Amino acid sequence: MKKTLRASLLSAMVAAATLGTQAVASAADAVNWPTRPVQVVVIANPGGDTDFNARMMAKYFNRITGKTMVVTNVAGGGGTLAAEQVKGAAADGNTLLFTHPGQLIVNEVAGLSEDSYEVFDVACIAGVDKSAVFVASRQSGVTSMKDLIDKAKAKPGSLTYGTEMGNFSHVQGLMLEKLTGTKLKMVDAGTVSDRVVAMLGGRVDLGAISYGSVQDYVNGGQMVALGQPNDEHNALLGDVPTLKEQGLDITLDKPYVVAFPKGTDPAIVKKMADLMKQITEIPEYAEDLKKFKQPVAYFGTEESKAILAKTREDFMQFKDDLRKAK
Repeated sequence: MKKTLRASLLSAMVAAATLGTQAVASAADAVNWPTRPVQVVVIANPGGDTDFNARMMAKYFNRITGKTMVVTNVAGGGGTLAAEQVKGAAADGNTLLFTHPGQLIVNEVAGLSEDSYEVFDVACIAGVDKSAVFVASRQSGVTSMKDLIDKAKAKPGSLTYGTEMGNFSHVQGLMLEKLTGTKLKMVDAGTVSDRVVAMLGGRVDLGAISYGSVQDYVNGGQMVALGQPNDEHNALLGDVPTLKEQGLDITLDKPYVVAFPKGTDPAIVKKMADLMKQITEIPEYAEDLKKFKQPVAYFGTEESKAILAKTREDFMQFKDDLRKAK
């Protein structure tokens, strides 16, 4: 009798959950959104990978919905200025944030902000940057990842790693140190363009930089691409091997997160997630992403939250180093 009752209750719960999911989906289909231009606030300046991905999203959003998505770049404060602008905006679906863990999570772990992804209504992960490579300057004398490890172990702190202290590239360097058992000299070398110039001038030995930003210098012999920190080989990066292929269990993805102010209608949040999924299924969109050496990727709302939670857990081990840098 008890088993039958439990089974009946379980069936009722499953049916209720299914109906609830269907109700949300139905509401998302029916919601009258967007009704006017939607502003997407990007945490970075124009020209970089984050801005590029936001503009690709806006391009196809405009095409599918017939409504305009306006990209607004609000750089500064490690992304906190953009986050605060969206956090304080009306929760009407007309303002959203385009960001990544370098703002949502690193700032929290580093103590730059008390906020994390929970203060927003996360819609989806619109893409994942798999274009980064660990790269060495010609002047460093480093010719491979094995060479880097050998030199760094033989003389700890002798190799300089250029980064923006306390930000995502800093986490990449700290993780490289931990998983290779090495000690690098972390130096604040500024933005990506600043770091490229510093490496070309021999002032910085190493960096983690988007391959598109250094490809010409790798082909020209001024830099050496040591490895891509992807779980699988990104063919768009040519023959640059993954770190896993070199015996190092290092995966460092940078997902691009789409989020609304807290309290936004769940039907709008779901509709945005569904629209982004629809965008990723357009062949022309995939071709556009190749310009930044990036394959198509997408994760729905619940998957995105789980990824962000796991990322925060991984980054917490570097809390002390990041807070010292700030």
